[in-house]
Amino acid sequence: MSDGNGNLLQLTAKDFKSDQEVRWCPGCGDYAILAAMQSFMPELGIPRERIVFVSGIGCAARFPYYMETYGMHSIHGRAPAIATGLSVSRPDLSVWVVTGDGDALSIGGNHLIHALRRNVNIKLLMFNNQIYGLTKGQYSPTSELGKVTKSTPMGSLDWPFNPISLALGAEATFVARTIDTDRKHQTEVLRKAANHQGAAFVEIYQNCNVYNDGAFDVVRDNKENRIVLQHGEPIRFGADGERGVIQRSDGTVEIVETAKVGEENLLVHDEQRESPSLAFGLSRLAHGPTGPLPTGVFRNIQRPVYDALMATQLEDARRQREPDLAALLHSGDTWQIS
Repeated sequence: MSDGNGNLLQLTAKDFKSDQEVRWCPGCGDYAILAAMQSFMPELGIPRERIVFVSGIGCAARFPYYMETYGMHSIHGRAPAIATGLSVSRPDLSVWVVTGDGDALSIGGNHLIHALRRNVNIKLLMFNNQIYGLTKGQYSPTSELGKVTKSTPMGSLDWPFNPISLALGAEATFVARTIDTDRKHQTEVLRKAANHQGAAFVEIYQNCNVYNDGAFDVVRDNKENRIVLQHGEPIRFGADGERGVIQRSDGTVEIVETAKVGEENLLVHDEQRESPSLAFGLSRLAHGPTGPLPTGVFRNIQRPVYDALMATQLEDARRQREPDLAALLHSGDTWQIS
């Protein structure tokens, strides 16, 4: 980037750290995500004044305070709607939404799916800890069936959302998942999301060590349970790739032993496949972080971006409208009052 006088400036992670005291619970997974984002931001080569973080309500919503960029701490669930208005009116900005599973999928559910289906040029990061942390531990839309919390003392009766399936069902053009403590993988996913033109949805498993500690340890601590999706590569996982994924005749997918079916019969991941059917199948391999779980980019396709479509439509309207204001005001049905 330039300082305005023709001199090139190289920003660092320190440049994206605000002077605000970071106030999350000690050990919260949000710290790891914040550090990864601050370290990644300089890669964009975008001046800080052209980057905006918009959040709703929740622990994750404090994020804009800690980024030395523009930001807005908005209202519960409405961050995607506010970010949409900002993105379409200022297409020169890099607009990011930071939200949680409660903020995004409960009161904000409609705003989320419409931003995704419209393909608005925003990046949505959803921190999923499967609990309401800010309000002291109520169950959330991603809490597992039977979850015992302060608001469900006898266990939750609600079937939880699968955020990846939901985003794919909303026809999002970029859908991915990563984990808070895997800095390298998280950065790779953020890089791809930032380079995507259109709506990018990234689910980040984030540990709430106070109200839902260890909710996804089975995939966070045991890397053999992570199915890391790599575009153009057979889907294999395990210490030595001894397990893999195949596609059944009915179109669904299943986990198999690689040696039994042969590597040549494993499903080759194609994140650029136009149809979301295979990506959706992969999202159904695990409904939550309780066993082998796909991470990485599920879908990454190109489709006209809402911002550009709107700009084109407005320009067409401008060209077609009557240039003579007086003639325009007196066109159609008019009458004079004496």
